Amino acid sequence: MPSDSLQASGSFLVVALSNIFGGVVASIHGVLMIIVVLVWDFGIVIFNLSTPNHASTRVVPQGYAGANGLWPKYDPPVEGNSRCSCPALNAMANHGILPHDGRNITFRELNTAVRTTYNFAPSFCYFVPNHMAGILDRNYWSDRFDLADLDVHNGVEHDASLTREDPFFQNDQSTVSVPLVEKLLKSGTGPNGDLTPADFSRLLSERRAESRARNPQYSQALQHKLLGSFNSAAMLTCFGGKIKDLRPFLLEERIPDNWQPQITSRMGLTLAAVNGVLARVELGVEDVGAKREKLKAA
Repeated sequence: MPSDSLQASGSFLVVALSNIFGGVVASIHGVLMIIVVLVWDFGIVIFNLSTPNHASTRVVPQGYAGANGLWPKYDPPVEGNSRCSCPALNAMANHGILPHDGRNITFRELNTAVRTTYNFAPSFCYFVPNHMAGILDRNYWSDRFDLADLDVHNGVEHDASLTREDPFFQNDQSTVSVPLVEKLLKSGTGPNGDLTPADFSRLLSERRAESRARNPQYSQALQHKLLGSFNSAAMLTCFGGKIKDLRPFLLEERIPDNWQPQITSRMGLTLAAVNGVLARVELGVEDVGAKREKLKAA
């Protein structure tokens, strides 16, 4: 009996040490990966600054869907298709750039599709799908996913979206909230009613306050706030905040005819560039509800 207890204790110790060591290795690997991606991204920034931009009408590479503004036929999803809370990914599936059923997609396939469709930099297109794979506890290099898998609450999907009701009210996060999108599209103060960074800051301020007041399960850590501002930054950089293009994109999840990304940098939108716009949006957000909670706790 004592030997059995000793053996069990020894096995537990081995497992515990393996888990601790594995966690340390994983943490070191994660930090090194981020450093490599940031250095890679900085190199792309330098390259973009030192090379001419694409012509505004020829951003999508030749040989890929959307070259010369010719997008594959739009085909809305049918029952059994998988969609998620991200209009950009849903639109690619609706046009057949990703599998139309939204299923069995590799993370590497997503990398290429986002890069060629929206002209995001290779560093960005590796970092974000790799992060998604981590959230789902899957391997970027070998595993697959369905679009709906991405809607793990407080993973990529989050409360206080500008285009979706909170999961407390709408479990299916592929469902577009028409009232929210219409409010967004009517809020532009730029030329021709287009959206500006200040418009997105104001909308996020209002949306977070509304969500906090209505949703008894409301939660938003800093990373989720930054995701909300990232989504706004993507609409500003990739679409230029242009209402005429954002309307079909957000309401129908359709890429407009003859559309080309507003990002014309030779190697696409870098993490550094999008984070600059993200910071501008997020720093302009006034989170009144959070301030009130801090005052109550004080």
